[in-house]
Parts: sequence; structure tokens; C-alpha cells
Amino acid sequence: MRERVLDLVFLVGVLFKGIDGLLETIGGIVLLFVTPGQVKSAAHAATSKELTEDPHDLVATLLVHGVSHLHTGSQMFIAAYLVLHGVVKLAIVVALLVGSRRVYPWAMAALGAFVVFQVYELVTAPSVGVVVLTILDVVIIWLTWREWRRNRELRKTWRGTVDWIFRRHVTS
Repeated sequence: MRERVLDLVFLVGVLFKGIDGLLETIGGIVLLFVTPGQVKSAAHAATSKELTEDPHDLVATLLVHGVSHLHTGSQMFIAAYLVLHGVVKLAIVVALLVGSRRVYPWAMAALGAFVVFQVYELVTAPSVGVVVLTILDVVIIWLTWREWRRNRELRKTWRGTVDWIFRRHVTS
């Protein structure tokens, strides 16, 4: 049972990384083509109703505060980071979906590099979001290592987990 739950967590984590990578890539591309003023206006427009109802709303307050310090240089860095981070995540997920076990060490190395950068960010500018992202990345690295060590491809894990979820009896 524990093994099946870990398989499910791994698959959900890979799916989450793929969606996250897609959103990061799109967000980074958008940031390349808008001005800091447009970002600030969009943040204020998106949060004004919520902040009117609840002036202490955590997410809205953090968003408005975060974009208030945005300038062209920092926006370009954020855009480049998001595009690079997103494309690497998408490449990892696609490679895991269609590739072989040989992709696992590369995926772990790429995520490990992001974790190192995130730890640096935590030391220089601590934030709850980066803590959560770092913990999730470390968990995905561990689960990827587990799959690699077990000598399984993602497709096999997927089939076995789907069968387990729907209580099909499979002989493997």
C-alpha cells in the first residue's frame, strides 16, 4: 500500500511539475513583452476587489507588495528565470513521459540545480513560497531517485498506479 501511495505521489508530482513548467513558461514570455507599469496595473486590477473586501488578504497583499518593487532589470531577470525554469521542467516531464530510465539522473540533476538556487534565494531573501517550492522539488527528486532505483519507467508506474486506483488485478 505504501509503495502504491508513493507511486501516486510521484505521478501527481510529475503532473504538477508539468503544469507548473507550462505556467512558468507562459508567465515568463508574457513578462518579456509587458512593462513593469503594466504588471503593476494588472496586479492592482486583479486584487482591488479582494483588498476592498479584506484589506489584510495575504495573497493579494503579497502580490501588490511584490510588484511594487518591480523595475525593468528585475522584471527581465524574473522573465528569463521563469522561461528557463519552465522549459527545463517541461522538458523533464516530456522526457519522463516518452523516454527511458536514462532521463531520471538528468531530471534529478536539473531539479537539484534549481534547489541549490532556491536555497541561495532563501538565504538572501527568505520567502514562504520558495520554502514550499524547495520542499516540493526535494520530494520530487527523492521520488524520481526511488523510481530510477527500482528500474521502472514512468509508463510502467503509470499503468500500475491506474490499475491500483481502479482496483484491477494485474500480474507483473
